[in-house]
Amino acid sequence: MGYPNLIYMFGLMEKSIRSEQYRRLIQLFRRMRENKGITQSDLAQLIGENQNFVSKVETLERRLDVIELRTMCEAIGVSFPHFIKEFEKSIANA
Repeated sequence: MGYPNLIYMFGLMEKSIRSEQYRRLIQLFRRMRENKGITQSDLAQLIGENQNFVSKVETLERRLDVIELRTMCEAIGVSFPHFIKEFEKSIANA
């Protein structure tokens, strides 16, 4: 029953990697990482990836899923709920 509405909504959605909200999400993550004094290489090592992976995420070449984002937040010592709360504030203030 609700499928036509979902199709309509998805038709209007911008690809998330190109959206302003996604850019804000990644900018916030990068700022938090840098504030903790953690380099891309440090983070990559913590999550079992290479530095190129982190770089592609931060330059918006690679999209994160929610599980990857949660793992990366935990790796830099930021709780995922706190990160989401700060993200919500950043888009509310936009």
